[in-house]
Amino acid sequence: MLARPSLAAGIALCLVACGDDAAPPVDRSQPADFLAELELAAIDDADPDPRVLEVTLRASITELEVVAGLTTPAWTYAGALPGPLLRVTAGDRVVVHFENDLPEPTTVHWHGIRLPAAMDGSPHSQEPVEPGGTFTYDFVAPDPGLYWYHPHIHDAAQIGFGLYGALLVDPVEPAPADLGDEVVMVLSDISIDDEGALSSPDQGGDIATLFGREGEDVLVNGRVLPTMRARNGKRQRWRVVNAAKSRYFLLGLTGHTFTRIGGQMGLLEAAEEVDEVLLAPGERADLLVTPKGDEGAIEQLMWLPFDRGYGSTEFRPPKAILEVELVGAPLDDVPVPALPATPFEPLDPAGAEQVEVRLTSAQDEEGKLILGINGVPYDGTTSLPATVGQTQLWTVVNEMEWDHPFHLHGFFFHEVNEEGAPRREWVDTVNVPRESSTSFLVRYDNRPGMWMFHCHILDHADAGMMGMVELLP
Repeated sequence: MLARPSLAAGIALCLVACGDDAAPPVDRSQPADFLAELELAAIDDADPDPRVLEVTLRASITELEVVAGLTTPAWTYAGALPGPLLRVTAGDRVVVHFENDLPEPTTVHWHGIRLPAAMDGSPHSQEPVEPGGTFTYDFVAPDPGLYWYHPHIHDAAQIGFGLYGALLVDPVEPAPADLGDEVVMVLSDISIDDEGALSSPDQGGDIATLFGREGEDVLVNGRVLPTMRARNGKRQRWRVVNAAKSRYFLLGLTGHTFTRIGGQMGLLEAAEEVDEVLLAPGERADLLVTPKGDEGAIEQLMWLPFDRGYGSTEFRPPKAILEVELVGAPLDDVPVPALPATPFEPLDPAGAEQVEVRLTSAQDEEGKLILGINGVPYDGTTSLPATVGQTQLWTVVNEMEWDHPFHLHGFFFHEVNEEGAPRREWVDTVNVPRESSTSFLVRYDNRPGMWMFHCHILDHADAGMMGMVELLP
């Protein structure tokens, strides 16, 4: 039997082998100020039950410095731009005591959440919350993914003034710990004049409505060109939502690629490597990114012009929206851990009722722009019938010369191509290319009521490009 070495011998051996020049362990942690300029507001939870999030959310006008040197009366949730990050686990109950301290009626819509119709926050699901009024939203968040909340009255104006926030639903089984340091990014824009005032929501008239108004200042988590100080070569997980009322975000990070692991509802069946990421208004993405380069270098996340129709790329150069400062020497690459299995089960198209929806534009007798569904503006539409348990095959035909992001409230769907093959991803918002069409399958579970669908360029929705599904028991 071998003799066990003495403690003194072990120490001596270490001194010889290690020497005074032994390299210290590599620090892989993020800098202390990693997200100092990107941190989203928090909100107090009034319920001690870990499976219940209960908050009071007040909409009000708050004086903020959005553009350096100017004070702007932004419209905010809980005094923050964006509103506070709400975070729960799939299956948790969410109770939001909403208070309206704005000068006009409003609601809160929970974009993408499969909730009861009475909690949806659309004009047909509840009475508007008048100034000084309150309403309690109470629902269960059933599906993991990144969602968001915003008003659904005077949508374009109120969102353009700052009313939006993120709702993150974690899976019951947490993702691998070494997947990456998480960063929630709320992308948006705002239009502020030289005095700091919010620009009029109807500036530019019908021409601006037709294109969709975009704010001149692009914001990441409510800031113009913030800086992230990132550990050089350490992987991050970016949870990104496009909360702009009209702007498309085509994203590129100089010298880097993205690994898209999820979209609008949880993880994808298989990850995909992409050079750029496109987010139409209302869409979300779950991305792995490893900022890496020379020590001290600054990489830039770019907004890139996306051709969604006439005027969308002409004389519009790329714009830096986030600077990533690389801290420390580059780390060695660490393999991406295995992601949880996320099987995708497409809907069966057999027997699906076919529904055609056309996105249209016209002018009235006075020459005023009218957008609509099947040639009819929202205030004159008849709701589309559906029944609980039914599957429908929608074809959304875009008759216009601009792309439209199409959003269906309350239900996820998946696209199908011309041969009927599914795109293996659940979504609630999809971009419909100009002068083209998109088809998808949707199945209605047991949540009867009135469910809205509309273009998520919210100037278009406000101009009439909205409709309703009446889901009957």
